[in-house]
Amino acid sequence: MEGVSGRHDFYIGLGLALSSSIFIGGSFILKKKGLLKLASRGSIRAGQGGHAYLREWLWWAGLLSMGVGEAANFAAYAFAPATLVTPLGALSVLVSAVLSSYFLNEHLNVHGKIGCILSVLGSTVMVIHAPQGEEVSSLESMAEKLKDPGFIAFAVCVLVSSILLIFVAGPRYGRSNVLVYVLVCSAIGSLSVSCVKGLGITLKELFAGKQVLKEPLGWILLICLVICISVQINYLNKALDIFNTSVVTPIYYVLFTTAVMTCSAILFKEWQHMVLHNIIGTISGFLTIVSGIFLLHAFRDIPFTPDLLPLFLKQGRADLHTFRRGAEKHQSCLHQPLLGPEDIHNGSQSVEEEGESV
Repeated sequence: MEGVSGRHDFYIGLGLALSSSIFIGGSFILKKKGLLKLASRGSIRAGQGGHAYLREWLWWAGLLSMGVGEAANFAAYAFAPATLVTPLGALSVLVSAVLSSYFLNEHLNVHGKIGCILSVLGSTVMVIHAPQGEEVSSLESMAEKLKDPGFIAFAVCVLVSSILLIFVAGPRYGRSNVLVYVLVCSAIGSLSVSCVKGLGITLKELFAGKQVLKEPLGWILLICLVICISVQINYLNKALDIFNTSVVTPIYYVLFTTAVMTCSAILFKEWQHMVLHNIIGTISGFLTIVSGIFLLHAFRDIPFTPDLLPLFLKQGRADLHTFRRGAEKHQSCLHQPLLGPEDIHNGSQSVEEEGESV
């Protein structure tokens, strides 16, 4: 009976994660459309510190879509481990890339399409070989894990690095390097996932009839989650306003997934319960995702033309073209008379002259 219940929870978490990717991928498009609309009006852009997007309904539609996606993602973490839910975020990369090519006129070349496919395949491999997190069934056990020295050190490093990125690197390199603002979103996002996991446990206990509203940990996690999401939204808007959507989305996915996997491994000690082939599968899946993201990012502005083919392929194309021209010429020779029109005309004239002379 427990196995059936566990399988039921697995499918619920899987369905919620898939729907979350669709809503979140669409939210990037709506937000970008709103920001572009504001830029055409001459409003102060978000990348320059403006907040005119708060008066744009398209931006609010994107925020609502992201809210629905995050809510579905929130529920998915309550039913399934983070190592299952987080890699499925690659689908939001695919959704965003495809929609941006249709609605934002952002060209997605063949390298980008291959990168999207590799991201999905790598995520699938990671899901198959994902480490299983320890069962955290109560707020007491969650509190014990949050007190772990390893997690405390990780949280301090995340906060210090985020502060340095915001106040030191942001003013200098924020408009020229896409990693600055995306790193802030990813680092803070790893802490928000921990808060989501704890709040999911709180809601489960609340629905089970336990008096969890009197526990301070639940409220602390809620406040921390609101702060983390606010920071993520602010700096994600800056990144989207400055850089291309098809660049921000996949890079954000890779960095966010890395941060969440690291946080989950430290907080829930997931890697301690993995066998060798699952470790290899997880690393291989992640490297596949990184390869796909590299194709999306490194070759985004390069049009795919025959000139980009390797030399031996060019030679093969040239030989094929020569062969086709030769075949067409041979066919034309077979269907043409041996004498041309001028030769025939000259020949008839000579025959007439010979007849007259005779």
